[in-house]
Amino acid sequence: MNPKDTEEVLKETLEMDQSFRDSVGTIDAKGSRNFLFPKKPKGRYTNRRQMMSYVLLAIFFSIPFIKIGGQPFLMLNVLERKFVIFGQIFWPEDFFIFVIAMITGVLFVAVFTVAFGRLFCGWVCPQTIFMEHVFRRIEYWIDGDRNQQLRLARMPWNGEKIRKRVLKNIIFFGISFIIANFFLMYIIGTGDWWEIVSDSPSQHIAGLSGMLIFSGVFFFVFAWFREQACIIVCPYGRLQGALLDRNSVVIAYDYLRGEKRGKFRKSEDREALGKGDCIDCNQCVDVCPTGIDIRNGTQLECTNCTACMDACDNIMEKTNKPKGLIRYDSENNIANGTGGRIFTGRVKAYIAILVLLSSFFVYLLASRAQVEGIFLRLPGQPLVKVDENTYSNAYNFKLLNKTAEDKVYQFRVLEPSEGITLKTAGESELIKVKASDLASGAVLLYLDTEQMTGYTTDISIGIFEGENLIETLETSFTGPFIKPKK
Repeated sequence: MNPKDTEEVLKETLEMDQSFRDSVGTIDAKGSRNFLFPKKPKGRYTNRRQMMSYVLLAIFFSIPFIKIGGQPFLMLNVLERKFVIFGQIFWPEDFFIFVIAMITGVLFVAVFTVAFGRLFCGWVCPQTIFMEHVFRRIEYWIDGDRNQQLRLARMPWNGEKIRKRVLKNIIFFGISFIIANFFLMYIIGTGDWWEIVSDSPSQHIAGLSGMLIFSGVFFFVFAWFREQACIIVCPYGRLQGALLDRNSVVIAYDYLRGEKRGKFRKSEDREALGKGDCIDCNQCVDVCPTGIDIRNGTQLECTNCTACMDACDNIMEKTNKPKGLIRYDSENNIANGTGGRIFTGRVKAYIAILVLLSSFFVYLLASRAQVEGIFLRLPGQPLVKVDENTYSNAYNFKLLNKTAEDKVYQFRVLEPSEGITLKTAGESELIKVKASDLASGAVLLYLDTEQMTGYTTDISIGIFEGENLIETLETSFTGPFIKPKK
């Protein structure tokens, strides 16, 4: 195609009716739900996505049973505010680490989207995997392909329709129930989950109720809400508008090669008639799970699922045309016929910040203390005079053992090094803290007036495990007013 023809096609494309961007395919003009019946996709990309889904599903159903050092590989117990990641236990006291991790994750998504569009949605997102590779495949098995589903939807409620609807929804709810159980394992762990399902139901009303609620939510999403979770609920699609540029690699229609569209007729010279390679068969629209026409350009509903690519490649093969009319490509590459630059200045800047944040996150993980301690003076407790030269203060302490092993700790005064005595309430100075548990108690500090630096004296307390200093705590000792030493 010469430059003049390219310019004319580009101008005509830009002048196309853009009103489709004012609405979504799942809602009609009256605001009612427009149910979609996508055609079953077939092709190399669909096969690759299915293989990817098998791997990810195996990982999803395996992780709850994997343990590292006696701890789950992954558990997000929001009820007890206990989070286990890669066998490491995190508590609310580690919240700043989660903040850095979340910021790093968001930035990674931004970098990935700027470079490769919504690729995550089509290949890795749990919503897509369960919807397209589990529930939708069952639907194809029971209801048939697109035409059979349309016929069934328009059919009056007879024996066939009732039988298929009941069978499909029973299977859908059964799978939703299984997913809900595994989802619960990620929250409370396999041990607590087994107690819920093996004990008497009367002892686990809350757990069983949560299980049924989760099952209902998943059934609602995959049986009815479906693609609207990606279009209406998920913010990722709208995020594309701010992140994508003309160099981003997305699923794109080569309008320079495809336009003008025209129905296929054997033995015609399409080039001489001014027709492009697109035969306007509408197959790319029929297979789309969100109901869009990719030929209109990048849209927020597109999840980069590759269904339109496979459908178009199959048609190109049948019409003896080169594949790739719809392909992974950038807008600049299609418009100019040159290779798009993925690593633009913006991408490089994002990557630099991402590397810094990731390094800081790794540092926080490596330097995270095994024990979290709080050492506070008892409020409202009076200063006690022991003798002419000694006073005492009472303190409360809390020790959180973040490890998966039982620990024994001991308090020792680091500063001042002389004239101070520490006594723990109880018979032993050793403090036993069970794995992933919290210990609390009381401590008395006795300080000589010779060591006081004024009304308050700074005290440094060390938490020791054997002879190893694990953590240092800072507090203060309140005494009688003593003129500070010069």
